[in-house]
Amino acid sequence: MKVAIIIPTRNGGNLWSRTVSSISIQDGYNDNIIIIDSNSSDRTLKDANKVTGNIIRIHEHEFNHGGTRNLGCRNIDENTDIVIFLTQDAVLASPYSLRNIVNCFQDTQIAAAFGRQLPHENASPIAKHARTFNYSDKSYVSSMASKDSMGIKTVFISNSFSAYRMSLFNELGGFPENTILCEDMYFAAKSILKGYKIAYVSDAEVYHSHNYSSLEEFRRYFDIGVFHRDEPWIKNAFGGASGEGSKYIISELNYLLKESPSFIPIALANNFMKFLGYKLGGHYSILPMSLRKKFSMHKNYWNGSER
Repeated sequence: MKVAIIIPTRNGGNLWSRTVSSISIQDGYNDNIIIIDSNSSDRTLKDANKVTGNIIRIHEHEFNHGGTRNLGCRNIDENTDIVIFLTQDAVLASPYSLRNIVNCFQDTQIAAAFGRQLPHENASPIAKHARTFNYSDKSYVSSMASKDSMGIKTVFISNSFSAYRMSLFNELGGFPENTILCEDMYFAAKSILKGYKIAYVSDAEVYHSHNYSSLEEFRRYFDIGVFHRDEPWIKNAFGGASGEGSKYIISELNYLLKESPSFIPIALANNFMKFLGYKLGGHYSILPMSLRKKFSMHKNYWNGSER
């Protein structure tokens, strides 16, 4: 298969340097890379040049989760079979990570796939649990047949490390051009509703995690609430996240009781802020623009907005 890799970057720092190193030692599929850089001012572009000369530069205010990745897809060879998306802070954990995620496309019904995310070395106990809960060591394939048992997790996918079949990506219209985030879930939902499948590939591994503060969790979940408010058809088709959220909280408390009880108050505060942010994001239309920008993690989304 002909494979392309697309990576959005902006001031990636030392972690981006590690990502570049992990790409350079891959066993195949690392010779066709496009970097889309949003006006980096550090050594991000110098590091990028170690693995590719194909760099597209955009202004930081032009970045959008869906539109920027679509831009990358418009600049790949028209004969590309699979496009892989990475984020600048996702470090490939094995020399075979790219090969393993591509292999699942031998099933012609697979529209997209995503790999397993392991916590970075500096991950907090809360961040470690999040990766354990969402990314198990068991691969699976989701489809419409999974809806009753998996609910909204049926369309779970992450563009921190994912791959898409280009023929279906183009057929289904790619990502939404202007979305606050969750462009990956949007495409997964469209794919499954059209009868295709999404694969989770546990042996395609990256190191990727975040030690979010309570305020950062609030802002991130505000944006998730905005997304679900703007795309209600996903929840209508697959259900909401409340059941999955309850499972997560119970799992997190059990994990922290065993591993790091001192983090339980922080986890409780984080979960409250997630809930509050999500609810406010779901009602963003009644908030003044000044508050939307203040509450949002992705503030550029609101620039020039008439929403």
